[in-house]
Amino acid sequence: MAIPADPMILLSFINTKLRDEYPTLDELCESLELDRQQLTKQLAAVGFEYHAAQNRFI
Repeated sequence: MAIPADPMILLSFINTKLRDEYPTLDELCESLELDRQQLTKQLAAVGFEYHAAQNRFI
């Protein structure tokens, strides 16, 4: 699956998927065939990190 390239749109896309469809980041990455480490790195580059307790990037 192609994901948005723009970091802010990517953030919105991922957080929406986590909120509406996936209880964990691991499940989202597995389902969408995404590399968790790469995704986390992309969002960390613009100041966001994953918080498992809230199941979203902040």
